[in-house]
Amino acid sequence: MRSLLRRRGLRLVAGALAVALIVTGLAGAASVVGYRHFAASLGPLDLAPAQARSVLVLDRGGALLRPYATPEGRWRLPVGVADVDPTYLAMLLAYEDARFRAHGGVDVRALARAAGQLLANGRIVSGGSTLTMQVARLVEPRAERSLAAKLRQIVRAGEIEAAMGKDEILALYLSLAPYGGNLEGVRAASLAYFGREPKRLSHAEAALLVALPQSPETRRPDRYPEVARAARDRVLDRALARGVITAREREAAARQPVPTARIAFPMLAAHAADAARAERADADVHRLAIDGALQAGLEQLVARRLARLGPDLSAAILVVDNASGEVLAHVGSVGYLDRARRGAIDMTRAVRSPGSALKPFIYALAFETGLAHPETILEDRPVRYGVYAPENFDLGYQGAVTARRALQESLNVPAVALLSELGPARFVARLRQAGARVVVPRETAPGLAVGLGGLGITLEDVARLYSGLARGGSVPTLATRADAPPVPGGLAPSVADPVAAWYVFDVLRGAPAPESALGGRIAYKTGTSYGFRDAWAVGFDRGLTIAVWVGRADGGATPGLTGRNAAAPLLFDAFARTGREPQPLAVPPHALLVGTADLPPPLRHIRRDRPKTIAATAVARLAIAFPPDGARVDLGLVDAAGGAREPRLALKAQGGALPLTWLVDGVPVGAASLRREADWRPDGAGFARITVIDAAGETDTVSVRLE
Repeated sequence: MRSLLRRRGLRLVAGALAVALIVTGLAGAASVVGYRHFAASLGPLDLAPAQARSVLVLDRGGALLRPYATPEGRWRLPVGVADVDPTYLAMLLAYEDARFRAHGGVDVRALARAAGQLLANGRIVSGGSTLTMQVARLVEPRAERSLAAKLRQIVRAGEIEAAMGKDEILALYLSLAPYGGNLEGVRAASLAYFGREPKRLSHAEAALLVALPQSPETRRPDRYPEVARAARDRVLDRALARGVITAREREAAARQPVPTARIAFPMLAAHAADAARAERADADVHRLAIDGALQAGLEQLVARRLARLGPDLSAAILVVDNASGEVLAHVGSVGYLDRARRGAIDMTRAVRSPGSALKPFIYALAFETGLAHPETILEDRPVRYGVYAPENFDLGYQGAVTARRALQESLNVPAVALLSELGPARFVARLRQAGARVVVPRETAPGLAVGLGGLGITLEDVARLYSGLARGGSVPTLATRADAPPVPGGLAPSVADPVAAWYVFDVLRGAPAPESALGGRIAYKTGTSYGFRDAWAVGFDRGLTIAVWVGRADGGATPGLTGRNAAAPLLFDAFARTGREPQPLAVPPHALLVGTADLPPPLRHIRRDRPKTIAATAVARLAIAFPPDGARVDLGLVDAAGGAREPRLALKAQGGALPLTWLVDGVPVGAASLRREADWRPDGAGFARITVIDAAGETDTVSVRLE
């Protein structure tokens, strides 16, 4: 027995002496040659595998929305020295490598101390490894613990110190240190155990993160909390001894519990994150235009509200900044991982029936073409168009109503009457020209039902169209990324002229608000598709447009589900979550702010018998003869002598039933006249939209550029 102990002691001494010999370089020329030969046999240092990180998706301010595991299934989030709490760094150096800033990768004193402890105790008390040597082991992981492995770490540590600065080496440790399971790096561990970034840590949290990499599997707090606590407290003791913390801070930290379960990583805007990653598969970091705080608030709002509505329902919300077109929030479903609700489907991009949500664009087109004005009287009475007989949602009728009231109360019959005058094909064409991907049944011409939801459209496109109204008719391209400049293009497509867009805003701002909501602050419209499958609510002010959809992702019906009772409350709550005070749209200079009695006669009423009257009298089709559509008209602002001349433009029409009423940018040009010509005095150069209306209400419109 004594002989065995003696042989063991000799082996320990020999090992300690060998380590000391290698480190101090006292072996002479032969040892130097052998060292160099060993170093050469290792080949060049390859840091590339250690540079692999989890793909990150960030919000507009750089906050984490969603990380992705590496292809090997590990959470390894990028982190730098400036990204962690200074107290954690102080504890780490005090516990692991107090002379980190002074040595060149190998601490001779620490190795000598380790050898002495080995001789005195007959076992390894401390390994003498520096943080740089630990980085070397993490970069080139080896299972064995031998003299050759230690020598390899020493060689690699020297190479790392030669290639990198101290903060770079420290950042590499912060990113690669193991924390149990598939967690690598202090940032992943802080998120998994504390649910927040490591920028600000308590003393107890910092000490735990220092302790775990020493034995990451046996100290995992989610499995062995008492072992983790004991290891944490040893770090606190060392930090106290080195003056990093005070005795009071040590005692307070020791009383804190350790976490006993892992917290799920953030998964905000999961659908938008997936789309961004698919768009740029080679990027490691994606920064979206999304406001992370707003996104989190809306996801919580949707989850809470839908929990009361039913287990199969989903919801989607888009928030658009009207000035820039940036998507500030993108809620694609109630829960990305909720299989019952089919949460993986991004419902902002699903084609669904909008119900009445597109009615405002019928009115906008009618206002723009001079067919109607918000105070025009419409008929809300039973009517039939061939086999199609539209009915109001409540199956009742209100008789003569203004266009304003008809739109505010979402009456179907007046909307279909306007669409009949405009033509459903023209309406669908306008939506498509504005950039909306409208889906109608194949091989059939659009019918009047398209005005009440008889077409397919996405929430994304509905949000764009309404944002266009907020921008005076100019429809934006949605900007989803903050890390890519917008692609320059031509003129933005238009969904309405500025006056018509403002008319719609002014009308919808007076729509009755849902219960417990304050009305008159935002313009909004709801929609309910046939069979209670889709509930919509879209609202806007000058700054924001918010679009909401509620329904089943599988397209199933939900009896009683309507835009007003399901989507509108979400819409108003979403606006409240933005923290912004709603702002009205500015009144355009040519808006006609009068009552019904003061409108030009053709704008006061839309008569159902008008098509029959026109057919009976066989009046030639009304058309503007001059100026032609798209023309560039020279106003002759300078005479032959070089002096200024008053601009004048002759307007001429052909066909139609007299008298004729002319409007330029929605403003009447004089009174109705029995002549087919009118004299207009422009304010100056620019674009103008000229409309003529005959006695039967027929219209024609051209757009010209005045020079």
